[in-house]
Amino acid sequence: MTAATLQTLDTQSLRHIIEAHLRLKSGRAGGAIANLSYIDLSEIKLEKLDLSDANLTGACLYGASLRGVNFIRANLYGADLRNADLRDAKLDSADLRGACLRGANLSGASLVRCDLREGSIAFKDEKNGLRLMKHERRAGELDYAILNGADLSGARLTGTNAVQTDFSDANLTNTVMTHAKLRKADLRGATLIGTQLDGADLAGSNLTDAVMVGASTNGCNFQDADLSGVLSSPEAVFIDDRPLKELLDDFQNHVLSGGKTGFSHNFNNVDFRLEGSLANLILTAISAEGGIFHSVDMRGAQLQGANLINADLRRVDLSGADLRGARLCGARLNHAILNKTNFGPLVLGNERVMRTDLSRAVLCHARMVGTNFQRARMLEAALDNAKAISCNFENTEIDETVLAQTQVA
Repeated sequence: MTAATLQTLDTQSLRHIIEAHLRLKSGRAGGAIANLSYIDLSEIKLEKLDLSDANLTGACLYGASLRGVNFIRANLYGADLRNADLRDAKLDSADLRGACLRGANLSGASLVRCDLREGSIAFKDEKNGLRLMKHERRAGELDYAILNGADLSGARLTGTNAVQTDFSDANLTNTVMTHAKLRKADLRGATLIGTQLDGADLAGSNLTDAVMVGASTNGCNFQDADLSGVLSSPEAVFIDDRPLKELLDDFQNHVLSGGKTGFSHNFNNVDFRLEGSLANLILTAISAEGGIFHSVDMRGAQLQGANLINADLRRVDLSGADLRGARLCGARLNHAILNKTNFGPLVLGNERVMRTDLSRAVLCHARMVGTNFQRARMLEAALDNAKAISCNFENTEIDETVLAQTQVA
């Protein structure tokens, strides 16, 4: 930005502004909305503060440490956020029009329904009339930014520059990205359900394993883009001319009767997405290697001893599910909800025990509260940016460096 448009604040004045804002947010007397518009706050550290509804129009936050800050509904119009650390920040419904986020780290951030369209700020200049506040780079830019695992559902990125931006594992459901410049962007594993991509430039981008259900792509440039493994809209599944739901009922009867009725079907590589919910189903020892369960509700499911090797369990809710002794080698559980999920050992009798195997499984950005990993095998598992609260890792076979990457509480 041009230095002439910015003001500086001494430490005491800044502290008073923030304290007044926090008083307002907590309902105490003497509070006032923080007005930090056109203030130079470059390189500042304001981690985990509540700055919701604050006014930071045109502020310079270059290189600022803003991890975990609550910017919900904040006005960041035209702000300079280049190289800022915004990991796990909350930017829902924030006004980021014209903001420059080049090189910013927004991994795990929430930007639901925020506005990231282009915009500019004009100032009255006595000599030259109106002039624009300028960033070093073009405003409304996300080039080289890191949005790995971020939630951008419903956000508006019309015409945004996002060249070589990392959107891997991001939630872009119903996001408006029409005419966005997404050349060489990393969209691996991104959820693009109902996303508007009309006229977007995706040349050379990587969309491996992305979910593109109901996405609008009229006039998109996919030249040299990698679309391998992309999940499109699911189709009805029939096995031996029988619908999947009927076979699942048959399988449950087989389990409940101890094998006297029903049949033990093979569900390897089956797409379960159209079922929508497998909650509370009894699927003990089911074989669904390579199965697709993306976003399926599996709360309370009985999956003891299940074969889920290389299964796609991204964004599933497995809260309260029983996966003791299950084989989950190479399974993808990115963004899965694993609250009180049981991955402990399965006792088979005669002192025989079957350990749950999560070797090479991917649990990045997973949410885990009270999850039981006792004695589980988690060799080469990935838990980057996973959040674990009150989880049991007793005698778990896991690399300590991997566990250190998990936000354990």
